[in-house]
Amino acid sequence: MPTPVLYGPAYSTYTRTARLAFEEKGAGYRLEEVDILKGAGQAPAYLAKHPFGKVPALDHDGFMLYETTAIARYVDEAFPGPKLQPSDAKQRARMTQIMSIVDAYAYPALIGKVVIQRIQPILGGTTDEKVIADAMPQVEKCIKSIDNLVDAGAGLVGDDISLADLYLAPVLAYFTTTPEGQRMMPGAPRLSRWWQSIAGRPSMSKTQPSLG
Repeated sequence: MPTPVLYGPAYSTYTRTARLAFEEKGAGYRLEEVDILKGAGQAPAYLAKHPFGKVPALDHDGFMLYETTAIARYVDEAFPGPKLQPSDAKQRARMTQIMSIVDAYAYPALIGKVVIQRIQPILGGTTDEKVIADAMPQVEKCIKSIDNLVDAGAGLVGDDISLADLYLAPVLAYFTTTPEGQRMMPGAPRLSRWWQSIAGRPSMSKTQPSLG
């Protein structure tokens, strides 16, 4: 069967989540870069794959799929390897809860406000400190809420890595490089313990984006 093709930029947290799923499953795939910061997401050829112009999108032998949750669950269910979704109903619900928190609250605040402002100088812009300051109550709520949900096992929701881990890890990989992240993480001990463990996984090293 042809190698799955994942479309999206390596720097995207959502693209990285999908890549992490492939890596944790031990499944082969090919990344086709789509630089959304340069408008590639709006190119007609890409809009045919993802009509909303977001990333990532997946082509698996003609089966086209977009939306990260759908892609990650498909990768888990369509390929052999370690299961990335708990069989226990409560753990599976907790996994979905954390993924939803990342989508609805954490990504918009941590990445959409704090990280994007901190990297403005790299992009040729200027950091707007007011945007960061206004976002901090939501950022703090997100960190505290997730810290309260972290399980005592190796993963966020048990002893095994799940899609929840793969959703949150790319977000924290950026956030922990900011002054705000470095200041806040010590106050979230369970989340910090988890982050130190997940950050060292081979899948994280293999999907590390090059930003230089």
